[in-house]
Amino acid sequence: MEKIRVTVWNEYRHEKRDEAVAKVYPDGIHSAIASMLRDEADLEIRTATLDEPEHGLTDEVLASTDVLLWWGHMAHGEVSDEIVNKVCQRVLDGMGFIALHSGHASKPFSKLMGTNSGELKWRESGDTERLWLIEPGHPIAAGLPEYIEIENEETYGERFDIPAPDELVFISWFSGGEVFRSGCCYNRGLGKIFYFRPGHETYPIYYRKDIMQVIKNAIRWAKPVCGPKPTFGQYLPNKQ
Repeated sequence: MEKIRVTVWNEYRHEKRDEAVAKVYPDGIHSAIASMLRDEADLEIRTATLDEPEHGLTDEVLASTDVLLWWGHMAHGEVSDEIVNKVCQRVLDGMGFIALHSGHASKPFSKLMGTNSGELKWRESGDTERLWLIEPGHPIAAGLPEYIEIENEETYGERFDIPAPDELVFISWFSGGEVFRSGCCYNRGLGKIFYFRPGHETYPIYYRKDIMQVIKNAIRWAKPVCGPKPTFGQYLPNKQ
């Protein structure tokens, strides 16, 4: 069985500086996600973090990554534009990209989305989130219930200034009254992109089996497809 090669990227700053976050994710959010993925026989998992050389995303790592997961929050601006450009080119060439939680404001996701700001409403008050699955026939929906309820989470609210998704898989409702497009699918070049909202650093979201089922499904959906490489420019007619 050919495995899907997954790199879990995390800026890994909150866990080092905030005791409350370190209690939830003592080895980092990336390690928690990776440990929940390693029980899948078809996935090959590694991690990378911001403070590693080249942010852990060397040419060799990117070339051998089928799907890149990205968690960032407080240090978006410290990500090298050179690395961002390489990540985005790999997506255009077919690598899957999954932006988690505040990854909506990351440089790679913003570049792939274009001119939209990615801005939104937010509130840290531990509201309940009900994550409604609105496309039950989508591959990312496999094995999931009609909705996922998270008792305490950071609230995001519309307007979420992103391009209209090619497919919208989840919409969130919060006990404060907000709604939010929480599971957004895009195609860019040969690559697939999924934005998935839950995952604030002070809550143990990435230990939940239902949340991780979404991420596992998204990895399998976003993996590269071995289709023909497109050609461009002047083209002679095919001979009959």
